[in-house]
Amino acid sequence: MSSAKIRLCVDHPLGPGQSVPLDEAQAHYLFGVMRQGVGGQVLVFNGRDGEWLAEVAEAGKRKGALSCMAQTAAQTQAPDLWLLFAPVKKARTDFIVEKAVELGAARIVPVATDFTNAERLRRDKAEAHVREAAEQCGALHLPEVDDIAPLAKVLARWDPARRILWADEDAAGRSSALQALLNEMPGPWAILIGPEGGFSGAERTRLRALPFVRPVPLGPRILRAETAALAALVLWQAALGDWRQE
Repeated sequence: MSSAKIRLCVDHPLGPGQSVPLDEAQAHYLFGVMRQGVGGQVLVFNGRDGEWLAEVAEAGKRKGALSCMAQTAAQTQAPDLWLLFAPVKKARTDFIVEKAVELGAARIVPVATDFTNAERLRRDKAEAHVREAAEQCGALHLPEVDDIAPLAKVLARWDPARRILWADEDAAGRSSALQALLNEMPGPWAILIGPEGGFSGAERTRLRALPFVRPVPLGPRILRAETAALAALVLWQAALGDWRQE
């Protein structure tokens, strides 16, 4: 087992003896912040080729290079779960993206709803948060991040084979999301979380009319958007994801 403590997400292919160039930000982090030098060891991954132990081959102020030594973990895929959410205030949106990575979402789909209170979401910034979260939590998969799109447009082109778990604070009954999921056949799923003001009446009517949407309450209390996303991801993972014990 490697004793390397630093983990970097890179865009370069990985393999035995592969040279991995570092960009300026990575070189600054490794050599300026972490005080690594030639011969230092780093774990690297790219979301495709697993995780590799690499050695610093070149170290400069603005550039550098690593050399792959041995694979430390084979590539795995995240469970087939997407997260649809309406962006909220920046720090809370960043939290949602970070936790989606940590909890194994395969795709992050920001949607604009009638009551969405964030006008836009910068995809490049969200992708940077994805990489940082994956570096920290040991993930091998990098969730794809979509551009923000109107909820109506996303639903209009939706593949009905992928069911949507809608975290609905007004869902009738007290049946848990976990129990509802356990009663379903396994398959591709998505979780839908609304904005801070909830969904509009028109959106709720449309969602309830779609056969692939399952409204499910997340307990007896109304949750903030970021809490609802976290709770729904945890419940799905425990019921149908890679948290299950075989």
